[in-house]
Amino acid sequence: MKLRILKSAVTNPWFNLATEDWIFNTLDPESHTLFLWRNSETVVIGRSQNPWVECKIDKMEADEVFLARRQSGGGAVFHDLGNTNFTFLSPKADYDQDANFTIIVNALKKLGIDAEQSGRNDMQVGDKKISGSAFKHASDRSFHHGTLLVNANMQKLGDYLNPHPLKLQAKGIKSVRSRVANLVEFNEDINHETLSDAIIEAFCEYYRDKDYGDTDYSGTVPVEELDRDTLAKEPSLNAYYEQMADWNWRFGKTPQFSHHVETRFDWGIIDLHMDVQQAVITDVVIFSDALNVELIDLLKETLTGLKYNNGEIKGALAELAKTQLELVAQINDFEGWLVGEMEG
Repeated sequence: MKLRILKSAVTNPWFNLATEDWIFNTLDPESHTLFLWRNSETVVIGRSQNPWVECKIDKMEADEVFLARRQSGGGAVFHDLGNTNFTFLSPKADYDQDANFTIIVNALKKLGIDAEQSGRNDMQVGDKKISGSAFKHASDRSFHHGTLLVNANMQKLGDYLNPHPLKLQAKGIKSVRSRVANLVEFNEDINHETLSDAIIEAFCEYYRDKDYGDTDYSGTVPVEELDRDTLAKEPSLNAYYEQMADWNWRFGKTPQFSHHVETRFDWGIIDLHMDVQQAVITDVVIFSDALNVELIDLLKETLTGLKYNNGEIKGALAELAKTQLELVAQINDFEGWLVGEMEG
């Protein structure tokens, strides 16, 4: 059984999540692999989550915060450079989830922090959550990844993971918020580098002490540094990167949901129902007492088939207004209200 340690020098989340996919699908399954990485400011959602339910898309776009959708399940998390992320890949026959948690717990002990596994997915210090995990399995390999809160900006965590309560009837998984703490609260000297070194040391020690018969883990395991040159050399890694960065993956994979909003204008009531599949508005129903029935029909026709994206909706309604000069005021009222509802 071989050991392999990878560490990313890149903080682009699409690169790092693509690297995870590359590790999972391409690397030798007959090895225990550790991958350490961290991201610039990012909200990472699970495979089955709705970004409009989980986070404030408009604020993220204004602040240039990444949105990433991972391949595995679980809830939404905020990453910044104050997070250290770990990934374990193991042969399915030799996969031990508890072993992975033990490695992290042992690493934290080296830094004077007494952590423990909490439930199936989390780790905590006292009553505060400091780590969450998600898992993925294939026929011959198993995958465990998680994040450790080192010195994350908790204010921004609240800003981006606290969406406006849109009236969305959403399918998929919703995140559950927990009481969390940064590891610097327990050791003010801890940082990404010291934590990474401790995890690497604990990883090597665990397998050095494990009885694999003729396998010798007494030597050091070289750390392979991954950078953008790695992306250029690995066609499959680049393909995964393009997928992670693509709008259709990040938004289009959203489970089906409905958005219902209503308001009153001087010219009538609008009660709007939109069905959304794969982030495209597939059906629009508008109940209204407006005298101009043509306006209602035009609004329905314009919205149907658009991406559920305030920029696209704003653009389409602006084009409609150019062709319907007698309805410009009503269309502009509707556009300003709907985009405002979607932005929160």
